[in-house]
Amino acid sequence: MTDVIRATGLEKRYGEVTALDGLDLAVPEGTVLGLLGPNGAGKTTAVRILTTLLVPDSGSVEVAGVDVLADPREARRRIGVSGQYAAVDEQLTGFENLDMIGRLYRLGRSQSPVRARELLERFDLVDAGDRVVKTYSGGMRRRLDLAGALVAQPPVLFLDEPTTGLDPRGRTGMWDVIRELLEGGTTLLLTTQYLEEADLLADDIVVIDHGRAIAHGTSNELKSQVGGERIEVVVSTDAEIEIARGILARIAVGELHTDPHGRVVSAQVHGGAKDLMATLRELDDASVEVLDVGLRRPTLDDVFLALTGHAATEEEGGEPDDDAAASSGPSSNSTTSVPTASATTPGGAS
Repeated sequence: MTDVIRATGLEKRYGEVTALDGLDLAVPEGTVLGLLGPNGAGKTTAVRILTTLLVPDSGSVEVAGVDVLADPREARRRIGVSGQYAAVDEQLTGFENLDMIGRLYRLGRSQSPVRARELLERFDLVDAGDRVVKTYSGGMRRRLDLAGALVAQPPVLFLDEPTTGLDPRGRTGMWDVIRELLEGGTTLLLTTQYLEEADLLADDIVVIDHGRAIAHGTSNELKSQVGGERIEVVVSTDAEIEIARGILARIAVGELHTDPHGRVVSAQVHGGAKDLMATLRELDDASVEVLDVGLRRPTLDDVFLALTGHAATEEEGGEPDDDAAASSGPSSNSTTSVPTASATTPGGAS
């Protein structure tokens, strides 16, 4: 398949801070690339470069057949962007926001309001469409922001932490919308810290840390790097944690993992169900009260932990280190609050 998004050797530095260090990315047409990484890994910087909001120190970028660095205006005609923070005008109604974006896209006075009403219905915002946005909940603003990125029906869409701050219901609803876009053939680059999100939506995943790609593959391929199945045991008292650790240590492959707050002990094993049954017998013989026990495959959380040395965080605000570095650079006015308006406006209008 043809790569609709391709970046080669991207580098970006702010003084002594290296945001990107030779990053390569490729996204085939009609697929989703999940870009994962801890806070400050360089995810947002990469998206800003791909969407014309930053110029890299070195490297090349092509989106939808356009050289982004040579012709950013044309690139903007072919992309939609939804940043970490909803880029909507709080003093306008939901309808007025979408109608304004349509006019910036030069859809015309007749087509812009029609498209705005279509998107309000698609994103379940019809009842709130004529209310000012400052009365919207966080989830409603995120839906409106994504609707704005779709006004001109772009073939390529960039979503930077699209569900950060949403409650579980709002996140599930956003996933449904993204699946609809994929069914329509949209090519999508998604940055996220919610590993379940990447597991459900991404065809391909790149894990980055310190501005470099440290792993690349499908979800199953990355999980296979961790290897094996895991037995997890939840015990009832703190004293029983060490007993459970001693039992699991005899069959574990590699290090044990313990969560003292949840009283959880887990171990990678090779024997699967046989090891699980043997563990349960030994725990029973030791009079350990087991509150929960399970045998599971590795998750993307396990992959993240193995690759980066720590669990994925889910802090609101995205990448503070990355953003702080970007704010001191030459394009400090190009924050993630502007992509829907400026990065997607034809002719480079801002």
